[in-house]
Amino acid sequence: MANSAKAEAVFKKFEEIGIIPVVVLNDVKDAEPLGKCLVEGGLPAAEVTFRTDAAEESIRIMAEKYPDLLVGAGTVLTIDQVDRAAAAGAKFIVSPGFDPAIVKYCLEKDIPVCPGTQSPSEMIAAMNLGLDHVKFFPAEPSGGLKMIKAITAALTSLKVMPTGGISASNVTEYLQNSKIFCAGGSWMVKGDMIKAGQWDEITAKVREAAEIVKSVRG
Repeated sequence: MANSAKAEAVFKKFEEIGIIPVVVLNDVKDAEPLGKCLVEGGLPAAEVTFRTDAAEESIRIMAEKYPDLLVGAGTVLTIDQVDRAAAAGAKFIVSPGFDPAIVKYCLEKDIPVCPGTQSPSEMIAAMNLGLDHVKFFPAEPSGGLKMIKAITAALTSLKVMPTGGISASNVTEYLQNSKIFCAGGSWMVKGDMIKAGQWDEITAKVREAAEIVKSVRG
């Protein structure tokens, strides 16, 4: 099964942006200013984790205020959360693990989905459902770049998004690997900076991350 046109467009955008900020929002009032930071800083994407009460409304606000911002939902664990995220305006779904029911549901609804995988078995199971883009989580504790290189040497058509332990100090070597279509990270959107409203500092860190992508991929 090939990706739908919608999924292809989303994954192409992921690849262009290079680093996808993984965002935890505890207060909906922070959604709009954070969206502005991401757009102005040059990483116009957000994986808003669905582990807080503010996530759903935050996705809605960011999607409405910044139509060019690629906003999606992360830490999605149930089909109900898929529905709520999509209704709020999420353009993609990311999960921490591989749940075939969620993947199948997203494919049926034509919602781009990138499930978390950790082993070759999970990656093959995802591929057998028609996916060729997966999340590798948690990346660093699970073997990092060495693990990705070893697995993709066998699963040659697979593209990977490492998340978990990715930072400004190691993201360059990940992005240099052709099997990695983007990386997920939260170092530029840390919760304490968001809570303190340090929007200038966040924008600066987002800009630095965008420059890393530019230096690697041009």
